[in-house]
Amino acid sequence: MELAAENTLKRPYAVIQPRKGLFQLDLASVWRHREMLYFLVWRDVIVRYKQTAIGASWVIIQPTLTMIIFTLIFGTMAKIPSDGIPYPVFAFSALLPWSYFAQALSRSSGSVVNSSSLVTKIYFPRLLIPLAASIAPVVDLFFSFIVLLALMAWFRIVPTWGLLALPLFLVLAIMTALAVGLWASALNVKYRDVGSIIPFLVQVWMYASPVAYPVSMVPEKWRLIYSLNPMVAVIEGFRWAFLGKESPDLLMMAVSTGVVVLLLFGGIVYFKRMEQTFADDI
Repeated sequence: MELAAENTLKRPYAVIQPRKGLFQLDLASVWRHREMLYFLVWRDVIVRYKQTAIGASWVIIQPTLTMIIFTLIFGTMAKIPSDGIPYPVFAFSALLPWSYFAQALSRSSGSVVNSSSLVTKIYFPRLLIPLAASIAPVVDLFFSFIVLLALMAWFRIVPTWGLLALPLFLVLAIMTALAVGLWASALNVKYRDVGSIIPFLVQVWMYASPVAYPVSMVPEKWRLIYSLNPMVAVIEGFRWAFLGKESPDLLMMAVSTGVVVLLLFGGIVYFKRMEQTFADDI
């Protein structure tokens, strides 16, 4: 009995306490739990395609149908300019990052509430939940690349060296989705009607972004304000990387990227501050 008691006392243990201070973010714990992040992403991917009739085909069908509708309405009827690029390719190159962003925001906004069984039972960095929800839709994005490459081949558009910068804009897209998703997921725990607002927000946000029209249509005096939309840098970056159109306005790109960084930092701070009450609020 004495030996068993002695061994019990020598067992390693960890004391988990809430961090004090506004900027005590403990982001190192996310890296220490990177294996859990992998399994959360894998779980989200499996759940998305499990027991589906058309599987991965849906992630190709959805943006393709949207592109066809945009081409008929905006490209053919409304005669919206497309910077000298065939309108189907012009629209689809923007729908790629936008579809990813819409899916990532939709998943991440409800990710904490949907993972209540994990949040209330075990300890792990809660930041992993919206982070995994923001990374998982990248798989869908790669499937949609096939359609864009086919469209480019059909219209005889040759990729340029700008394609090498695509990973940077992909990271920027993930940062944008995560930044907004952190705010939405934390708010959704306390105010469940946030989940109902997100679909409407995404719909309005799409028309406030250069998806169906080029940035050149925005009056020059309003472009700086317009660039406060964080998706401007993402969409313009994707178009430039794929289509080799003229370089985007560097000032607009810098402002839009700066907004993403501020939103992401503020989202992490707010999320870490609110996560202490997640288990109680859920």
